[in-house]
Amino acid sequence: MPENVTPGADLSLLEAAAREAGAIARASFGKTVETWSKGDAGPVTEVDLAIDKYLNEMLLGARPEYGWLSEESVDNTERLDRARVFVVDPIDGTLAFIQRQPQFSISIGIVEDGRAISGVVYNPMTDELYLGGPGLGATMNRAPIKVSDPATLEGARIIGKAGAYENKKWPTPWPSLDFIWRHSIALRLAHIAAGDAEATLLFGLKHNWDIVGGAAIVEGAGGLITDMQGRPLRFNLPDPRTPGLIASGPRLNPLLIERLSHLPDPQPPQDAPP
Repeated sequence: MPENVTPGADLSLLEAAAREAGAIARASFGKTVETWSKGDAGPVTEVDLAIDKYLNEMLLGARPEYGWLSEESVDNTERLDRARVFVVDPIDGTLAFIQRQPQFSISIGIVEDGRAISGVVYNPMTDELYLGGPGLGATMNRAPIKVSDPATLEGARIIGKAGAYENKKWPTPWPSLDFIWRHSIALRLAHIAAGDAEATLLFGLKHNWDIVGGAAIVEGAGGLITDMQGRPLRFNLPDPRTPGLIASGPRLNPLLIERLSHLPDPQPPQDAPP
């Protein structure tokens, strides 16, 4: 742990940063903003870049010894040599922001030794701020939250699209499930931490910045977040992507892994940044 920096101090820093970044997003929400395409990576707006710049200056100004990984910053290998790393998505759910849907978030996490140790996910349009980390508990607007952890999948609420689970590719049909949807991956994880749904599954490679903040909060709320083989997630690797994930309560995790056992293991290479 960096000298004189407590986990509680980091959480306070993350909360303050997310709220200020949220104010930047709110000020532009519903207005016409300059937008570009990043190809397969989707759109980016001038607001994404403004929040990224603010967070970089604010967070690294407070913790200059930490590394930096953000969707809207050029990546480099310097972060691999830092004990702790900020992992940032200035606006997770940029398309929702552009379409004036209040389903986007500011997501910030801190990684130490490959693990997400603290995180914040903030929806500035609903003023819902989720905060926490392993051993630190988890809160939504300062009120404690905890994952829902039923012992069976039957009737579970899943954050995802129903069609993905109704496809005939599944060797065994899924039981009756209830589905809700959130555009922001970070918000999906936050809602799992708060017990608003029982599980969310992400298929294929996802970037660290979508996941780290929410992953820390899920664990702080007593949940499990693993890859689809049940392995703990590792972050801040040379290739900053994660091969899919399961976020749920501890009792549901093995039931979901069993359902996914026929899928290939999409581990990304880790010899150099992409």
